[in-house]
Amino acid sequence: MTDISKADLALLAFAREAQEKAYAPYSGFRVGAAIYAGGEIFQGCNVENAAYGSTVCAERGAAMAAVLAGNTFFDSVAVVGDSQDPTVPCGACRQFLAEFNPEMRVVMGGREEHVQVCTLDELFPEAFVRGYLDQDVSSR
Repeated sequence: MTDISKADLALLAFAREAQEKAYAPYSGFRVGAAIYAGGEIFQGCNVENAAYGSTVCAERGAAMAAVLAGNTFFDSVAVVGDSQDPTVPCGACRQFLAEFNPEMRVVMGGREEHVQVCTLDELFPEAFVRGYLDQDVSSR
């Protein structure tokens, strides 16, 4: 666990702002995310779909906005959901985020004031990252 900074709380406020725009007619569970990358903040919210597999998580929405702006290294991500306790990124989002910095700071919040902060590699150790794809497999 890591100490909470003013920057963490500011990023969490952007995630809360994005959460208000979530489209969650099926689960009713609204999630907002904010990513700090390249000196800017990028927001995302969950967007559900009747074909559940087509749903996009808030973290991935924010990540796509950051990439669209030309950023492929993320310093930190904040996630907030409708849970009482801090909302953690789902497994798919953990893998997705690891592509852009497996050591990024992760700030998590919920409906209560309790905030949890850690690094992505603490939350998701041994992620499958591009280094595995760079290995020479021709000798097999």
